[in-house]
Amino acid sequence: MALEDYFESEVGIAVAATAIVFSPGLRNLVRRGIVYGLAGAMKAGDAVAGAARGAANQAQQTAVAGVAAAQDTADEARTVSKTGRTARTAQGE
Repeated sequence: MALEDYFESEVGIAVAATAIVFSPGLRNLVRRGIVYGLAGAMKAGDAVAGAARGAANQAQQTAVAGVAAAQDTADEARTVSKTGRTARTAQGE
C-alpha cells in the first residue's frame, strides 16, 4: 500500500470503525456522545414546542381581543344608526 492510500476516505472510515470496535474507551466515548447529542436534541425540541405553544396562545388571545373590538364597533355603529348619536354622547347627557 502506498502512502496516499492511507488518505482515502474509505480507508479512514475503516480505520476509525476498527478503532471504535476494539477500544472500550472509544466505545464509551461514542456512546456518551450519542446520549448527550440525543438529550440535546430532545431539549431543543421541547424548547421549540414551548415557543410554538406560546405563540399559538398569544395569537388566540389577540384574535379574541380583535373579535371583542369588532363587536364593540358594530354595537356602536348600530347605536349611531338608530339614534344619530354615539353611545358615549347619549350616556353623557
